[in-house]
Amino acid sequence: MLYSVIIPCYKSSQSIRQVVEETSAELDKLNRKPYEFVLVDDFSPDEGETLRELHALADDYSYVTVVELARNAGQHNAVMAGLNIAEGDVLIAMDDDMQTHPSQLHKLFDAFDTGADIVYGYYEKKKESGFRRFGSWMNYMSFRILIGKPKDIKTSSFWIIRKFVRDYVIQFKSQYTHLQGLFLRTTRNIICVPVEHFERAYGTSGYTLNKLVGLWSNVMGFSIVPLRLARNAGIFFSVLSILGAIAIILKKLLAPTAAIGWYSMIVSICFFSGLILMFLGLIGEYLGRMYLGMTNNPQYVVRSIYKSRQ
Repeated sequence: MLYSVIIPCYKSSQSIRQVVEETSAELDKLNRKPYEFVLVDDFSPDEGETLRELHALADDYSYVTVVELARNAGQHNAVMAGLNIAEGDVLIAMDDDMQTHPSQLHKLFDAFDTGADIVYGYYEKKKESGFRRFGSWMNYMSFRILIGKPKDIKTSSFWIIRKFVRDYVIQFKSQYTHLQGLFLRTTRNIICVPVEHFERAYGTSGYTLNKLVGLWSNVMGFSIVPLRLARNAGIFFSVLSILGAIAIILKKLLAPTAAIGWYSMIVSICFFSGLILMFLGLIGEYLGRMYLGMTNNPQYVVRSIYKSRQ
């Protein structure tokens, strides 16, 4: 049985060697051999420092394969690139910054050996900013609503899956990848285990607010709940406007001299105009993604694959 460790790399020249060496040592300790590492450089903007370190690792260790992407594809698409190239029967995803710590792997494997198809490591206490914790909570709640994620499933970027899960997931070709949604489409035989969340070894998170919102929005490809929300909102406000019109007519009949408020009318127009534009934008987002999907906009573009010939 081959174990594949997939690590998306982004400006990780200072930490990736430690991640690979400590993870391989832990796999040796757990007797999870043979193994391979698929390191995906997601077009790191550091003048080639990360890529050079990845090549050095491949030269030092025969089990390391380096995948260089030609443009930044985002973490989930970078993992998809690794999933397509990895050859393992069991696939493990980790981060490049030592926060998904190798010392916690045994907890995931203990659960995996009970027969689970997917095992997530989740963090009871996170070593990150309040902003990121709030974002994680928003993701958790919105995914529960939008894709029907069971309440007891807690997720992270630290997971183990079986080969058949990978084989299904890589059939998804849209650039708007959301691995959690794909995993939930595949199986519900999922176990979540608490793991310790470590501090980043070096640097800061590469996620900006814009990237976090973009990642969150990818869940739209797995749910039509927002469209149903738009429909229900339209019905609700249509009924409300009819009731309002009836109330105005009755008021005018009962008190002919009563003035109809100009300010309330303007506020109503602005409110409903904004609502219409918001839902038109939502529908447009769905249509735009359908269009990009039909034009085969790629998830990622592999520039090169490097593996030492030793």
